[in-house]
Amino acid sequence: MVLRSCWKSRHKSRSGAADCLLRPGWTVLLWLCVTLVACASGVVGETKNVVQKDAEFDVTYNDTVTSENQTIYAFNHTVSRNKTEGVRVSVDVSSQGSESPILFVVRQKQAVLSFQVPLILRGLYQRKYPYNHLGRTLCQPPTRAASETQYFFVDVSTLSSQGTNYQLRVSRVESFTLQTDKKFSFTASPSQPQYFKYDFPDGVDTVIVKVSSDTNFPCSVMSIQDIQCPVYDLDNNVAFIGMYQTMTKKGAITVQRKDFPSYSFYVVVVVKTEDEACGGPLPYYPLRPDELTDAGNRSKVLDVVVSPAINSEVYVMGMLFCLGIFLSFYLLTLLVACLENKRMGKRRELFQNPADMSPAETASLLGKNGDGKTPASPYEYGSFADNCSTLSSEAITDSATSTDNNYGYMERTLDSVGRSRQESLSSVEEDDYDTLDDIDSDKNIVRTKKFLCVSDLARKDKRILSKKYQIYFWNIATIAVFYALPVIQLVITYQTVVNVTGNQDICYYNFLCAHPLGALSAFNNILSNLGYVMLGLLFLLIVLKRDIVHNRALVRNDVNALECGIPKHFGLFYAMGTALMMEGLLSACYHVCPNYTNFQFDTSFMYMIAGLCMLKLYQKRHPDINASAYTAYACLAAVIFFSVLGVVFGKGNMVFWIVFSVIHILATLLLSTQLYYMGRWRLDSGVLRRIVYVIYTDCIRQCSGPMYIDRMVLLVMGNIVNWSLAAYGLIKTPNDFASYLLAIAICNLLLYFAFYIIMKLRSGERIQCLALVCILFTAVVWGFALYFFFQGLSTWQKTPAESREHNRDCILLSFFDDHDIWHFLSSIAMFGSFLVLLTMDDDLDTVQRDKIFVF
Repeated sequence: MVLRSCWKSRHKSRSGAADCLLRPGWTVLLWLCVTLVACASGVVGETKNVVQKDAEFDVTYNDTVTSENQTIYAFNHTVSRNKTEGVRVSVDVSSQGSESPILFVVRQKQAVLSFQVPLILRGLYQRKYPYNHLGRTLCQPPTRAASETQYFFVDVSTLSSQGTNYQLRVSRVESFTLQTDKKFSFTASPSQPQYFKYDFPDGVDTVIVKVSSDTNFPCSVMSIQDIQCPVYDLDNNVAFIGMYQTMTKKGAITVQRKDFPSYSFYVVVVVKTEDEACGGPLPYYPLRPDELTDAGNRSKVLDVVVSPAINSEVYVMGMLFCLGIFLSFYLLTLLVACLENKRMGKRRELFQNPADMSPAETASLLGKNGDGKTPASPYEYGSFADNCSTLSSEAITDSATSTDNNYGYMERTLDSVGRSRQESLSSVEEDDYDTLDDIDSDKNIVRTKKFLCVSDLARKDKRILSKKYQIYFWNIATIAVFYALPVIQLVITYQTVVNVTGNQDICYYNFLCAHPLGALSAFNNILSNLGYVMLGLLFLLIVLKRDIVHNRALVRNDVNALECGIPKHFGLFYAMGTALMMEGLLSACYHVCPNYTNFQFDTSFMYMIAGLCMLKLYQKRHPDINASAYTAYACLAAVIFFSVLGVVFGKGNMVFWIVFSVIHILATLLLSTQLYYMGRWRLDSGVLRRIVYVIYTDCIRQCSGPMYIDRMVLLVMGNIVNWSLAAYGLIKTPNDFASYLLAIAICNLLLYFAFYIIMKLRSGERIQCLALVCILFTAVVWGFALYFFFQGLSTWQKTPAESREHNRDCILLSFFDDHDIWHFLSSIAMFGSFLVLLTMDDDLDTVQRDKIFVF
């Protein structure tokens, strides 16, 4: 009726026709027509042929897909609660150059897996690698029913208008569940990752998963993930959850039952698209970042085995063994101390009752001849002992005459000078003695003599020197507190990051022998450092006992304590014991998460120990002119500063090595000059002029030999060694700069120690039984310790994957590895070395200082 009405009014005015078309009924009808036409055309445009097929396992389906057809493959399989079977989907696309990839969507009951072919994986610098052959294992969530039939569908589609051929095959994975202590071999590639399930057996709380291969490359990643869907098994997402580490030939991760609620986990192995993460070379770099790069054949054959780790009893045995080893040193020390006290008690009784003894026996016990003088023959350096005593008195007399002073003590013997110094009640400031003008001239006379004795270099007030050397202890104690606190905070952060992110490439452990405890990943490496702390404390107790005995001797005015033997100053010994304890603490901190950024924690106090030992050796015969604590620690701080610079900038940086070698050689020359002239050489504006003058007068004009032969031999050898080490650094530029710097310190210490022993024997002195036993024992222990040190179970100079190639199993009690044994033996060897320094001059305790030769 509406249409007829409008038709009848067609001859009417144009405005009337418009009014007719705008009526509501006509508008609705027109809208319906337009909508029907649009929908009809849309349906025609989106028409796609969807075909669903019932598919079977282990059958290869060859088909073609276009934008106009979609194929759905329907599978079903029976899932049992007591048996887990893996299902693997393999796809191969043979067509090349298609304009759109094929999309595969696997729909399961509790998960959906989708991937495209060709699969594009990205590497470093956004390189693109296409893969046309894919293999993916389907996630298998646990079922509560005893037996259940599950369905899943594989949808194949594409937006490409041209047909693309593909092959689809779904198969069951045999040996999907790993068995304990049973090796399983498989092949993986970047587009065909593999993962397997492991269930914790009853009674096993910790297992170690080991993955190995016969070839270094291609680089791989092993991951431990909880039983959940989806499983992250591609190079670009494997690091999203769980624990993971890169590997070449070896990989191992310790897994604890408590970390997985279902008491089971997946072992995922992924081959990376590039080898750069494992230290391998990079492929050809394309001109354009979005250009596809040939992926090549990157399949890799690997073996996986899951073995039970140690139980709590092994932990207890390891801790008891560690404590027992070092507590035995306390017991042995206590036994030696009791025997020594017993011997000294008998000796005191003999001194109190000398009537029963002959005069000769009494004199021999007292260490004196019948006239009360100390026998010089057993300790004389040829005729040097007489020269020392004669020249000492002559030097003082000549000094008093030449300087026109009337100081009475300048004409006294050295014994009376030493005694007056001990009894002096003047101020104990260190510089009091040196501010006297006459003493400067006296220094020049005494220290430039050809033959020096300890009495020549032990003329300062004992209280002054004691305060001077006590500063070593208080300074190192302060350094230890301010150094250790931020170190502890930092390593706790490192361990937290490892635990939270699961990235086990951060820390360079020996993963084949890394036993976790609580939040710590390698408790055994931390526990083995206990020896440094316990033996350092024991050494402090031994030094304290000697200090107390010596002070009591001074209080009762014991002649031997006042005028005989090497002057007893214990400040450096206290500093050495503290440094040994701090070495243990900082080494434990380093082993919480060992890597190149915190290696200086492990070596800083090693430099200090080496420096303090050299200072103590020098102080024995040069107590008055030894370096102050401030100067010594400033030099050690400079060494640590260069150590940090070397770690950060030294790798392959020739400019750094040239600068360091020049500084090393100059420092060696300056120190040699200072030692040769006994501190009477000054670094000022006239130093070059004096050097040229000495060379001209001594070497060119008259070619006279060196005045101090022994010192010259030592310094020449020292310069040869240090210059050789500097040349080695320039030529080889070792990556481990911290160890190179430590080698320099140890070589110099060993050289000076050997010189000291040789000169001591050459001077007619002897080494007592206790000191000789310590020397031999320490030398043997150092030999074994260095053997285990050079086993090299890990190295942060390489990538984490390359470092794991050096990992090895535990060798002691199934708990400690080679590096732990290095900790045990090196702590014992350092303790023995300290005892050698403490006891090696005990034979001189009854020898007057004017008969002890300086070298």
